[in-house]
Amino acid sequence: MHTENDPPAYNILMYSHDTYGLGHIRRTMAIANHLRDANTNVLILTGSPIAGRFQFPQHVDFVRIPGMIKKSNDDYQSFSIRIHPEKALSIRTNIILATARTFQPNLFIVDKEPLGLKREVLPTLEWLKSESPSTMTVLGLRDILDDAAVIRNDWREKNVYTYLDRLYDEIWVYGNRDIYDPTEMYAIPEQIHNRIQYTGYIPRKKISARTRNAVRKKYRVSDDDRFILVTTGGGGDGLEVIEHYLAMHDHFPTSLPFKSIIITGPFMPKSIREAFAKRAKKYNIKTLPFHPRMEELMSAADLVVCMGGYNTICEILTQHTPALIIPRETPRKEQLIRAIRLKEEGLLDFIPWTEVTPHLLREKIFDLLRDGHHYEKRINSFALSGLDTMLARLTYFKEKGFTVENTLRCIAR
Repeated sequence: MHTENDPPAYNILMYSHDTYGLGHIRRTMAIANHLRDANTNVLILTGSPIAGRFQFPQHVDFVRIPGMIKKSNDDYQSFSIRIHPEKALSIRTNIILATARTFQPNLFIVDKEPLGLKREVLPTLEWLKSESPSTMTVLGLRDILDDAAVIRNDWREKNVYTYLDRLYDEIWVYGNRDIYDPTEMYAIPEQIHNRIQYTGYIPRKKISARTRNAVRKKYRVSDDDRFILVTTGGGGDGLEVIEHYLAMHDHFPTSLPFKSIIITGPFMPKSIREAFAKRAKKYNIKTLPFHPRMEELMSAADLVVCMGGYNTICEILTQHTPALIIPRETPRKEQLIRAIRLKEEGLLDFIPWTEVTPHLLREKIFDLLRDGHHYEKRINSFALSGLDTMLARLTYFKEKGFTVENTLRCIAR
């Protein structure tokens, strides 16, 4: 219970546009859960239509803005309600600004899009700089956004470099500079370089051996069984991965000595999910549309087959589970670039999207199951420092704010 003698709460506002999929909201929640404490509130602005399916911890809550779905790189439509896109964006823009004005954040963290979806965060950033200059503003970038030339051209056309310089106090890159360096690749101006913090990759909850064993027992996976988890994140664009996996079983119906679970994703059309489930049942493969604790399944698995989005990779690395990536190459190449860079580090293996065949998929899976201990050893030595680095920055912000507040009080006296 808050009393008059307690210090004022430190408020963090986080923006996650979440047009489709699970990645942004899962990353945002991981950060929020680590930064919250008894005196730190975190309020998340999200367009995710399934945000309510997750369990929010104490001192963390969310404001749901109308969902938008990406039809192409620049074409967005309303996800749930029949309304003109411009009206939907206007509603979102006004909710974001009104929330900031009322919540009065000490720290505002914007995920991935410097100006938000279709510039919807720009009015809030402008208002904070003019009316709440003590609020720290941070842009959080995943390790890789897209092909470097694409990002450079996009940011030049949208004048993003100027806005980065004028509106953001820091930029947090959720990756390792020696693996991929956005400062160089995206031609970030030199005057901004000292504001860039490379946090390292963001870890997730590490699952205990007891829970791992309980999950395997729940799904009737014995100690001698090899268990493969297939997941496509939200499922909106990963049906080819599942198709390849089932096609491999069609081609080798009696020579695949492992058990499998397929998570289709909540955004995969119901008719396609049902068709996959019917095919999978022939091989005793269990299919689920959604699982709220994916880290538990990843920990229980001997191998994960997935597309290679940022958050899935972080979850896999946290559980030290070998992974085979089938990275998509459209509409962005970030998954392919990430797969190439992390394979060079010995952390995973991948098959290019256009080269998957039943024979090659089977060969790669057998290789990884046989040599998985080599990947586990390399993963074990790979530091996931993202959350600790962010918490250190938050501590610095709080101390800085406390010093400024005391100075102002002394001046007032």
